[in-house]
This record gives sequence, C-alpha cells and structure tokens, in this order.
Amino acid sequence: MGSGEWTSTSMPYLAPRTAGESDAWTSEAQAHGRKGGQRILQAGERAASAEVAEMLGTTAGETVVVRRRLIALDGVPCELTDTYYPASIASGTRLAATGKIRGGAVTFLAELGFVGVRAVEMITARMPTANELDQLRMEPGEPVLQIARVTLDGEDRPIQADVMVMPAGRQQLRYEISLGSSHPE
Repeated sequence: MGSGEWTSTSMPYLAPRTAGESDAWTSEAQAHGRKGGQRILQAGERAASAEVAEMLGTTAGETVVVRRRLIALDGVPCELTDTYYPASIASGTRLAATGKIRGGAVTFLAELGFVGVRAVEMITARMPTANELDQLRMEPGEPVLQIARVTLDGEDRPIQADVMVMPAGRQQLRYEISLGSSHPE
C-alpha cells in the first residue's frame, strides 16, 4: 500500500473515549505518525430515507438527526460519512449542531446514557456519485467502498447508523473476530 492508503479497523470507533482524549480518528492517525482531521459539512434534522429507517428500526420519513462529515488524512479527503441518530436521542443536543464534539459523538452518546455493545456492518463496492467523486477528490472510474454500520445498545436497540464512503484504492479494511472462549463439550 502507498503512503496515501490506510488500513481501517472499526473497534476504536465504537467505544467511548476517556476524559480529555481526542476522537478515535485523530488518535488513530496520530498513532501512525499521520494527521487525521474532519470537517462537519452539515448537521440537523431530516426525514429518514428507507435505508436509514431500516438501519435505525424506524419508518421512512420519520425525523432523524444526521451529521455529514468529510474525513481527511494528511489533508487529503479519505472518507465521507453520514451518521444518523434517532431523534429521541439526538434532537436538541450537540449531535444536531455543526460544532465538533470533544472526544467524539460516541463519547457524547455514552454521556447521554447510550452505549453501543454491538455493531453490524454491511460493505458494498460501487461507483461513486458525482458529489462523492468531487468531495473525495477522485478520478472518474475509481470505485468506492461503502460501509453501512448500525450500532446497538445492550437491549439491541439501534442508537447510531453510519454510512461511510471511501475511495477503494486508498483503503484496506481489517476485521478481528472473537469467537469466544467457551467450547461445547
């Protein structure tokens, strides 16, 4: 992989940060001697699309809160992320505003009493939209990877849904799967 490419793991993005710690993306990039940044492009309430409604276990058209971010690595856009929250959790909070949240949104959710314990991801390879091509500074003909992730709490309720789009040629995804230590006898 070249210097512009990145190996991504999901686990650091699912756990709340400790007090004073930066968000997971900034910390992960720094740990690799790189500079991670993000810009919040939009935030607020919106009617849920059918895809988002399915992810959050609600109905299409129901109000949800969304934060659209452009993620950069060493100043180069590497991911476009839309994060959705049920309105019952996020309306009227910092999640509905364009300001950065110290420690990240997952930490803020935990402060509100919503902690993710399980995530389900669906990965798709596809061609980018014109907007994605522009925002991610991609060449025509380059595919993207799309990760649709739902984070669920201890009662299996969806508390967050992410739709992440990244240039396929600049990403490598790494997953660790724990099968547990108990064996049937």
